[in-house]
Amino acid sequence: FGAGVVRGFAGFGFSALSVAGLALIVSPARIVPAIFVLEVLASISLLRSAARDVDWQWLSWLVLGNVLCLPLGTLLLAWLPEAPLRLLIGALLLVAAVLLRAGVSLSLAPSRPARLAVGMASGFVNGVAAIGGIAVAVLLSTSQIAPAVMRATLIALFLFTDLYALLCSALVSSATEAPAALLDADTLRWAAWLAPAMLVGIWIGQRSFAGVSPQTFRRQVLNLLMTVAAISVARALVEIASPRS
Repeated sequence: FGAGVVRGFAGFGFSALSVAGLALIVSPARIVPAIFVLEVLASISLLRSAARDVDWQWLSWLVLGNVLCLPLGTLLLAWLPEAPLRLLIGALLLVAAVLLRAGVSLSLAPSRPARLAVGMASGFVNGVAAIGGIAVAVLLSTSQIAPAVMRATLIALFLFTDLYALLCSALVSSATEAPAALLDADTLRWAAWLAPAMLVGIWIGQRSFAGVSPQTFRRQVLNLLMTVAAISVARALVEIASPRS
């Protein structure tokens, strides 16, 4: 519900907050595929109004980078032990949030290699931790792209990457030697339980947008993200330092 409010108001952050929060109590391998399903639903509902603002040059290279590197992240998600995976997710979230909160300003030239590199980084991070959107948002914010164009391009990218990630998860799950199934009936059960809360949260977030400063809310979202990520990192470090017998 909380992540849905963030998504409805700020337009991003659902995957990051959902994975960071739920990974504190549930294996990330059980949650991430269900989050992909929910992100597909969210993107479909937003794409119609945003399609006219999509930057197709950026989108094509971002898609290619995701095609190349998202399967690598998905394989890592299936094979890495739970505590190191939680540590990795928390660290990635924390770095991304700190960069956004600090207002890091770089000068990313919109060249083909740069666009491909952003897509590859996004694909890997999205496959392993479902936070590829924040990775793209950090980098696109340095490219002088207009806010409406950036938002529309991210919405279109999310729709593709989440569908592609679900396909990769299904392929990994079909491998008999994989230690954990990534896509099965539990995925749909998780999505079914989480979807109503997400949709209500999105509705409330959209209605709240008119009465609150976007800059203030963005700062609070990033503060919350940093807090959740730090807790996730701390818990993972404790588990690694004190392995079960």
